Amino acid sequence: MSSNAYNPGDDGAKMSFKSDMSYGDYLHLDELLSQQQPLSDAHDEMLFVIQHQTSELWMKLAIHELSAAREALISGDMATMFKMLARVARIFEQLNSAWDVLRTMTPADYTRFRETLLRSSGFQSYQYRLIEYLLGNRNPNMLKPHAHDPKTHQILLAELARPSFYDEVVRHLFVTLDGHDRNLPAPQLDAPHNANPEIMARWKTVYENIEAHWSLYDLAEKLVDIEDYFRRWRFNHVTTVERVIGFKRGTGGTSGADYLRQMLSVELFPELWHVRGEL
Repeated sequence: MSSNAYNPGDDGAKMSFKSDMSYGDYLHLDELLSQQQPLSDAHDEMLFVIQHQTSELWMKLAIHELSAAREALISGDMATMFKMLARVARIFEQLNSAWDVLRTMTPADYTRFRETLLRSSGFQSYQYRLIEYLLGNRNPNMLKPHAHDPKTHQILLAELARPSFYDEVVRHLFVTLDGHDRNLPAPQLDAPHNANPEIMARWKTVYENIEAHWSLYDLAEKLVDIEDYFRRWRFNHVTTVERVIGFKRGTGGTSGADYLRQMLSVELFPELWHVRGEL
């Protein structure tokens, strides 16, 4: 059979992969694409599974970038840290846009498979919890849903045993402005970070003298960008839940939308928000 169809091989594209690694091999696509296993015959359960699996993949990348950004900050590699923080903001932007796809599912669609979830819930996402711990929102009570999994539990415990990324940012703030860290408030490793007047006073110095402290100001605004996207993600979560299940209790036992609305008040970097009212 003759054909005038374009043949990429004529332009040098590799067309045979019997002895070479292909795109699918590199990405382990056979394994990856076999992990979408709905438990019901409801059409929309596939959407639900893929929405959450892809979110977990993006969160894995966010953890990778935030962890590396913390190490870059500690070592003084500010350029690398700024690059990674900009990427984290874009990751959260991507996570936010995914809610638009899930919102195409109607309440009736979700009802057809909700009971198959049993007690599983996004509330139990250890990667989401690890992101919160990395950024400084450290509630040790949130370890309990992971006690059954020693490996996951240890990952979260290890994060609680070291300063958060924001703790390291605050150390950098004090060292840069004071020339030392002797006045640095002791970080609360296993508790949520609360606004501290000494920290806020130094951020105020930065915001009132932007040109003199441009690097610190840029860092602060990068963190505000990240929290802004993070807050939007939480808000989109609330509105999606309200749209799909109303005010029913969550499958994991929480109060559902009411619980999620309470989480909207959580501040990751409180001084960076409160200082604006002091300028």
